[in-house]
Amino acid sequence: MKPVPARLEHAVLRFRRHRARSAALSGLKAAAFRAAVEERLRSLDDDVHELKGRLNGLIFVVLGAVVTQVILSLMKAA
Repeated sequence: MKPVPARLEHAVLRFRRHRARSAALSGLKAAAFRAAVEERLRSLDDDVHELKGRLNGLIFVVLGAVVTQVILSLMKAA
């Protein structure tokens, strides 16, 4: 078996170090991504909650107007 050239050994060592460093960074990137997704989900949940409140208010106003119109029409007919 031929001896491995020093340049090749050096390149393989650099590649392994870079790969280990990259794996550590990808772990950090994954954690940051999870945190960003969690924050977006919380924001979306708050927006949905606000939208539900506004929709409930709108339904209340429309039903109030309908009830008022029914009462007024019954008063005119009597």
